[in-house]
Amino acid sequence: HVQLVESGGGSVQPGGSLRLSCVAPLSTYSGDCMGWFRQAPGKEREGVAAIYTGGVGTYYADFVKGRFTISRDNAKNTVYLQMNNLKSEDTALYYCARGRSGQGYMAWGQGTQVTV
Repeated sequence: HVQLVESGGGSVQPGGSLRLSCVAPLSTYSGDCMGWFRQAPGKEREGVAAIYTGGVGTYYADFVKGRFTISRDNAKNTVYLQMNNLKSEDTALYYCARGRSGQGYMAWGQGTQVTV
């Protein structure tokens, strides 16, 4: 059972910044990745960003490109989501998840609330 723990959420004014952290065992298998997702009340969960933990590569949803940055520190088993220039529409519960290419995301954290 893989445990993922998010932190760093909070309330900020529009234009502000937050950095989310997700502590989880990070695999070095080339196809493994970590992703950030979010779900606002009354809306479906959507992907925000992802990063390969055993290789090189990142993904960003169009609505966060240029504002959010995903990064990882394998030595600390931590993945980060730096969120700048936050907008009211970024308000949601943010989750991190661990996945593998071809298999989807298999382990999820409990989420951390971001309110803008």
